[in-house]
Amino acid sequence: MSDRPTISPYPDGPLIVRGDVELVTADGTPIAARRRTVALCRCGMSTIKPFCDGTHKVTGFKAE
Repeated sequence: MSDRPTISPYPDGPLIVRGDVELVTADGTPIAARRRTVALCRCGMSTIKPFCDGTHKVTGFKAE
């Protein structure tokens, strides 16, 4: 089993990131991740970006 981080798209939802990763903003500022598995917003409507808050369900977000 690998200890490498993985990123998996959830159907019509967030990106699920598992493992030890460093999250940073576009300018390089660290973003605190409180656990080893996080959901990152793909719909752009989350109120807690970059993390998913489930808004994609309400907005009807569809991923290709």
